[in-house]
Amino acid sequence: MNTAAPTQQGIAAWWQALPLTAVFALFFIVPLGLIAMVSLWNFNDYELLPAFSPRNYLTVFEGCGNLAEPCVTFKTYLSTLKFSLLVWAITLVLGFAVAYFLAFHVRSSSMQTLLFVLCTVPFWTSNVIRMISWVPLLGRNGLVNQTLQDLHLIDTPIEWLLFSDFSVVLAFVHLYTMFMIVPIFNSMMRIDRSLIEAAADSGASGWQTLWNVIVPLSKTGIIIGSIFVITIVMGDFVTIGVMGGQQIASVGKIIQVQTSYLQFPLAAANAVILLTVVLMIIWGLTRLVDIRKEL
Repeated sequence: MNTAAPTQQGIAAWWQALPLTAVFALFFIVPLGLIAMVSLWNFNDYELLPAFSPRNYLTVFEGCGNLAEPCVTFKTYLSTLKFSLLVWAITLVLGFAVAYFLAFHVRSSSMQTLLFVLCTVPFWTSNVIRMISWVPLLGRNGLVNQTLQDLHLIDTPIEWLLFSDFSVVLAFVHLYTMFMIVPIFNSMMRIDRSLIEAAADSGASGWQTLWNVIVPLSKTGIIIGSIFVITIVMGDFVTIGVMGGQQIASVGKIIQVQTSYLQFPLAAANAVILLTVVLMIIWGLTRLVDIRKEL
């Protein structure tokens, strides 16, 4: 029995995987290891002090022992999770609706491609420019307030349109809905159309077909899109800073501020905690469906 061929094939497979493994280790594993290492260092106003100390983690959770009054860290994570859940829910509804329209109501593949490209048009400019574009619309003297006042619907400008939770969520939805559309559309395009015809022949209504056939078969795309949106929003600090007027706290914003003050070990500790929370969310989502089927 000749076992040389399988062995050679196994060695060849390892060689093929080696470049990607090296890139993954160099640009992902090593940086994460360095962040985890620095999170255990001490620091003062002048220098970093290599050491093995839980000081930074204790500082992050300082004052969190009182259950009656949540500490700053818990409040910040609750605020970040609030934005993540709101943006996830809105982008899921919008992304599913757009993907459903493209997959089942647009018959021409060329028209599907054209409309899909139109969805990507906002990505042709930077995130900051797309965020700033909301300021002339939502500002105190912006187009929305001026229009409402001209129509005599309001007497004074609406203050909460800009530099508020509303403007932050609006910007997040504007920026990241595409990350929900793409995987859901990809899942829907793989659905066998004969299943939908069978459901219709069985007397199922449009809503019943949607809920019992299309949604379950699109679950993988929904989970992948959810992972994209939630993880991006959890770590975002630019959008919250610009659209929140530097007044709304988030974990990413705290890390950015600590880095600007050269408190690198403390920022690294917060980054490790944030990464742990995000990985727990991803783990929970991946338990719902096997996303390897989509990859």
